[in-house]
Amino acid sequence: MARSRRTLDRRTLREQNEAAERTKQGEEQEEVEGEEDEEEGEDEDEVIEASEPDEEADEDEEDEEERPKKKKKAPPKPKAPRSRARTPKVTRMKVVWGVFNNSHQVIEEFEYPRKKEAEELVVKLTTDKKSGHPFFLQPVKKPLDKEK
Repeated sequence: MARSRRTLDRRTLREQNEAAERTKQGEEQEEVEGEEDEEEGEDEDEVIEASEPDEEADEDEEDEEERPKKKKKAPPKPKAPRSRARTPKVTRMKVVWGVFNNSHQVIEEFEYPRKKEAEELVVKLTTDKKSGHPFFLQPVKKPLDKEK
């Protein structure tokens, strides 16, 4: 609430100052027109003009006293360059064929080119078992071991 009142006060002060400046400018224009009409009134105009800047200076000093002095903000510190995100280490994977039982447990794994052997094992296990649980074949990805 205090902030909005302060803002309103500044607005009203600004409007008052602008209105005062308009009236002064209007008086100066009238004086200039009066100088053209009357040549003898020049001495009086000079006296009036000399007094006006003093009044304006007094008003400026009062305004400066009323306004709190603003501190200049220090220039922002330059930001440190952001470090690049580390790229995750890519592990090479190989595909193997896995023979699974009904509980998704791996029974045996075969290299990828040996798919026929894996299929034969699936058929053999499914027919040999008395329980009749199905076995199935599925590709599995495993990390590639570097053997050197």
